[in-house]
Amino acid sequence: MSKIINILLVGVGGQGTILASKILTNVALAQGYEVKMSEIHGMAQRGGSVVTQVRIGEDVHSPVIEPGEADYMVAFEQLEAYRWSHFLKKDGVLIVNTQKIVPLPVLIGAATYPENILVELKGRVEHFINLDGLKLASEAGNVKATNVVLMGVLSKYMDFPEDAWKNALVAGIPAKLLDLNMKAFASGVAEVK
Repeated sequence: MSKIINILLVGVGGQGTILASKILTNVALAQGYEVKMSEIHGMAQRGGSVVTQVRIGEDVHSPVIEPGEADYMVAFEQLEAYRWSHFLKKDGVLIVNTQKIVPLPVLIGAATYPENILVELKGRVEHFINLDGLKLASEAGNVKATNVVLMGVLSKYMDFPEDAWKNALVAGIPAKLLDLNMKAFASGVAEVK
């Protein structure tokens, strides 16, 4: 990998965005790459945005991804995909969990949740993958493993061996939850044809 790969992970507090970025970081480090990671928490404990920027390469100086520079974006929720889609390169890969988490302004009637987000996003990007990660995680044993399902999908687009991903799961997931997370990861991998 001679160039720097930019990955943006976006979601809502409690979805495991940060754990997913740590798994990704561990995979890249294990392959000998330099990694820089930056986290932005917007009232995450109250359902606010959580954005993690991960940059991987041989010589990475900054963790910051500028708009239009992300090679990959993994969105844990539709509205977050919509909010952050301008960070994705024109030929970038957008992976979207179809889950909707209604933000407080919508709940109190001060705003509306945009309609047809997935249709609009599909029209904006060349490489668009959407899936019901919540359902796949539930089938694996726990809805909280949605983040690992999404990492399984991402793994199919990145040039890292599957064993590296599994080793990162072993290192980052408590032993009692490892089996279901391995199933969740495998279900994400299987979603990419």
